[in-house]
Amino acid sequence: MYSSTLKFYTMRLFILCLVLAFSTPIFAQSKKTLLAQIEQLKKDNAQLKADMDSLKKPKEVVLKDTIQKVSYAIGTLLGTNLKAQGGDSLKLEFMTAGIKDVYENNKLKLEQQEAMMMVNTYMQAAVEAKSSKVKAENAAFLEKNKTAEGVKTTASGLQYKVITSGKGKAPKATDKVTVHYTGKLIDGTVFDSSVERNEPITFDVGGVIAGWTEALQLMHEGDKWMLFLPSEIAYGERGAGEQIPPYSTLIFEVELIKVN
Repeated sequence: MYSSTLKFYTMRLFILCLVLAFSTPIFAQSKKTLLAQIEQLKKDNAQLKADMDSLKKPKEVVLKDTIQKVSYAIGTLLGTNLKAQGGDSLKLEFMTAGIKDVYENNKLKLEQQEAMMMVNTYMQAAVEAKSSKVKAENAAFLEKNKTAEGVKTTASGLQYKVITSGKGKAPKATDKVTVHYTGKLIDGTVFDSSVERNEPITFDVGGVIAGWTEALQLMHEGDKWMLFLPSEIAYGERGAGEQIPPYSTLIFEVELIKVN
């Protein structure tokens, strides 16, 4: 509607300009009137453009009551879950239309059984595509990292780099250790850090992920190492909560403070 109105005003302005250009001095009063109309049309055009720009901007949602907040919260949880599973290509307008049809008891464009089959097929493909991408990115990181200066690789795929060498004793799988650490993903996202909490942690060497168990038995008290754990010796296809996605390579800076 706004688009056609804007075209109308623009054409009218053009015609008025032509009339004005070919007018004679005899029609000075008419020219004055035309000039006034042109100025008014310019203002109308500017206002229409401003209105159209305003319509293009997304309307800000203001949460005023409990139902609105719960409704918004469900939307954020649904969006987070779908995005995490690889549903980035889903179209929001059609999702909204589907929800609207259900709530308003409109005739559904897809039967429930057909809808479920389509969703299952799509989500399975989306998860597989996302997993393949993550695996490729992490494999490329490890392949490049193993050639970095000072990095050593063990038979399990564990990569480590010595930052500081200690002279204390080395732990066994049956020992407890006290360590400081910071854990990151390959994109630099910190998912856990005893250093940030300013609180070292004590645990069983044999009670953690395989990459840690292996690395700790290679270290000595006073050592500070960088560890690079392939997902196979970390959290694998499960991941860990929302912070560590499936198939993630984990990077740790670990300081072995004490063997208990």
